[in-house]
Amino acid sequence: MKMNSFIRKAVLVIGLLGLSLILLAIPAQAAGNEAIIINKSNNQLAFYENGNLERVFPVATGKTKGLTPEGKFTLVNKVKNRPWYKKNIPGGDPRNPLGARWLGIKVPGDWGHTSGNVYGMHGTNNPSSIGTFASNGCIRMHNKDVIWLYDRADKNIPVYITTSSSSFPVLAKKYGVGKAQQVVAGQEIFTVNLSYGSRGEAVKILQRKLHINADGVFGPKTQSAVKKFQKSKGLVSDGVVGPKTRAALFGK
Repeated sequence: MKMNSFIRKAVLVIGLLGLSLILLAIPAQAAGNEAIIINKSNNQLAFYENGNLERVFPVATGKTKGLTPEGKFTLVNKVKNRPWYKKNIPGGDPRNPLGARWLGIKVPGDWGHTSGNVYGMHGTNNPSSIGTFASNGCIRMHNKDVIWLYDRADKNIPVYITTSSSSFPVLAKKYGVGKAQQVVAGQEIFTVNLSYGSRGEAVKILQRKLHINADGVFGPKTQSAVKKFQKSKGLVSDGVVGPKTRAALFGK
């Protein structure tokens, strides 16, 4: 009888230990299905979840090339309405340049090393800076966008920062982010002006948006499609993709 009781207790302990290990593994597995990719060449941020490209946001990055670090980092810190300690401005204050949310990343050399208090993705009280090179190293986002990201991005997920002419699906494939080859229609954006003769990934995004062959070259067919689109939206039909045309393209 004593032996049977001992065996039952041993089985119970082993079972509880196994359950604990499974529960501990769940957050790590969930984090492994998410990733953030930031491309400084066009100042865009992509969020991948379950291997799918969920959203792409415009961002602002460092004033100079070296200010925003590049490489693979980890999201380690999430704060609502973080104070701006440098000027002693409380969180939520309209003067606070960190906006509504802070998502800190672990970068070698920041104080605390794992704190995520030096570099991060955050909101802003200067929305006109989004899409430009304006920060001291952090990644600025519109407040509504950073709130969306804050609510979905888990701690410990990878954050890739690069300067590249490649699209997010290509970069995701390079980094091994789930179903990297998938493109979510309508989620790609660009923040640069385009006109006849322009080339590159932004032109491909424009062409896909206009449902024409995406060869990355802004030639006669692309110009004609742009003019047709501008006319349909009541815009000046000049074939130049500036802020007003981009706003119409992306519903901003």
